[in-house]
Amino acid sequence: MTTAERRTYSYLGPAGTFTEAALRQVPEARGQIWHPVRNVGEALSGVVSGRSDAAMIAIENSVDGGVSTAQDALATMPGVRIVGEYLVPVNFVLVGRRGTRLGDVSLVAAHPVAYAQCLQWLTATLPEHSHLPAASNVASAVGLVDGSSDADAAIAPPGILDHYDLDLLAEDIGDNSRAVTRFVLVARTVAPPAPTGADKTSLIVELPEEYPGALMELLEQFATRGINLSMLASRPIGDALGRYRFVIDADGHIHDERVADAMLGLRRFSPRVIYLGSYPRADRQVVHYPDRYSDDVFVEARDWLRGLLSGAPES
Repeated sequence: MTTAERRTYSYLGPAGTFTEAALRQVPEARGQIWHPVRNVGEALSGVVSGRSDAAMIAIENSVDGGVSTAQDALATMPGVRIVGEYLVPVNFVLVGRRGTRLGDVSLVAAHPVAYAQCLQWLTATLPEHSHLPAASNVASAVGLVDGSSDADAAIAPPGILDHYDLDLLAEDIGDNSRAVTRFVLVARTVAPPAPTGADKTSLIVELPEEYPGALMELLEQFATRGINLSMLASRPIGDALGRYRFVIDADGHIHDERVADAMLGLRRFSPRVIYLGSYPRADRQVVHYPDRYSDDVFVEARDWLRGLLSGAPES
């Protein structure tokens, strides 16, 4: 395959990040061009402009919740679709320059999300430490190697020692051994793939105005159609205090009658609905729902209504 024929995939770099680990799970990305970027905005703008065919970004963490920078970028970057999701177990090590001892550490470089996931360990082990925010989990360690960081140590992924000449000061420092980060692969706007029965649909919805029951009215669009929400996060729109948009993951596919009907309800209710995509769930768990919300029931109800409108006798 020539360079012109190969696809380009962007990920938060440099090499060794959890984002790169997520990209390694994408079969079609193997043997293609992998392009490290510095932030989510750069990754998504590269997709929109055509510099990249797809970008892998972190969207949610089981400990820290939604990744706000990614959610906000998806809300304001038109022309992209989520085409897949991938789960990466998260663990961390503390590394330092050659000769550094744990007792020498007072300033720790870390990505803010990683720092939050190791805070209990840091508080117990290094109670007087300070935090130096880093752009990525690997960038925190790179700063120690190239001298650009004033930190004494860095929180990094376990594989960091495979890439950089550093001392391991401590391992398994994460506060939750079952921590997982959810990543999504984002491409330019395309038609959704066929449903698999184990799918998820991601949306961003704004409330029309502030009034009692507005959020309940939004949620009713899903509840009255038997749709479970696996994520509901609020993010400020930014144009005024008290104005929020909601990032939603709904079980099901836009081709499912119940999901399509809910989206029609949202469209009538909300001034802005952003469809981010329908795609297979990373865990491949089949979505279950009551029989009264099956596709056949929705189709029969529409046929019944058409019959009434046509004047046909009811059977």
